[in-house]
Amino acid sequence: MAGTERNRARPARARPTMDDVAAVAGVSRGTVSRWLNGGHNVSGPAADAVERAIRKTGYVVNQHARSLVTQRSDSVAFILSEPQDRLFEDPNFNALLRGCTQALAERDITLLLTIAGTSEDRKRVGRYVTAGHVDGALLVSTHAGSPLIDELKRRGLPFVVCGKPLGHERDVSYVAADDRDGARQMVSYLRSRGHRTIATITGPLDTPGGVERLAGYHDVLGDTDPRLVVTGDYTRAGGEAAMEQLLRQAPDLDAVFVSSDLMAAGAIAALHRAGRRVPQDVAVGGFDDSEVATASLPPLTTIRQPLGRISAEMVRLLLGHLAGDSHAAVILPTELVVRGSA
Repeated sequence: MAGTERNRARPARARPTMDDVAAVAGVSRGTVSRWLNGGHNVSGPAADAVERAIRKTGYVVNQHARSLVTQRSDSVAFILSEPQDRLFEDPNFNALLRGCTQALAERDITLLLTIAGTSEDRKRVGRYVTAGHVDGALLVSTHAGSPLIDELKRRGLPFVVCGKPLGHERDVSYVAADDRDGARQMVSYLRSRGHRTIATITGPLDTPGGVERLAGYHDVLGDTDPRLVVTGDYTRAGGEAAMEQLLRQAPDLDAVFVSSDLMAAGAIAALHRAGRRVPQDVAVGGFDDSEVATASLPPLTTIRQPLGRISAEMVRLLLGHLAGDSHAAVILPTELVVRGSA
């Protein structure tokens, strides 16, 4: 009982302060503060002493107080302009999210995931990210006419878009795979294999991938029979429905270029149900080289877009904006990957 009374009476140990760090390091409090806020005007020996003192004292930075001084939150928003279920269905979004998170973590910056799948969501997210909660934003899967880009520009929040921002190619920073050339590679390959009635399932035509990949298809084949072109929505179910429509409209097709691996997997399922063999009766080419491509039966011939490099470049451009750099665009090459479906 007496021991319990003594434990109750023992005062809690106070959290280490900047003054404690300064005393242990043998420097002024101002030197510690400058080191914590970027190390400006702090000599090498003093910086080493502060680092050792922080480890010895167990000092933890008060991020709230620090943000009041620096006017920085050390966080960035990852804004996905799709319904929430798409995040879990489409492996591309997870790959981009993972890559951006890792690239920012190396700089001690937190990534906040926000979903803006509806017009109301986009308004809410726009208000949130421009209210000082984040230092910048990474926009993924933006659609033409989305108010988010105009809102972020008006509010002056630094941001970078994944894919060409339709209508804003000259005044917004973006990182994109060369969608058009990737489509040209795939359609040229299908034609080189002897296929002559080549259809396509596009992505949504208010997205850069939908527009650019359809343009690449036409670059190789010119003006095709309109019955050979059906618009999809980048989902597996959408790929199935689009393939069924193509089979009704153009039953003699012998190949199909599908603008995403996920839709291509749905297209293969529809072909199998219709009694068409892949690739013997109908060759199928996808786009992405996601994990869906290797899990498909047969494995997908597809176009690889470098999602890891896209993530890293998006973060690099955003950090450049935060440092005062002007707008920039990066377009990365794609690569044909041949497997069993074509």
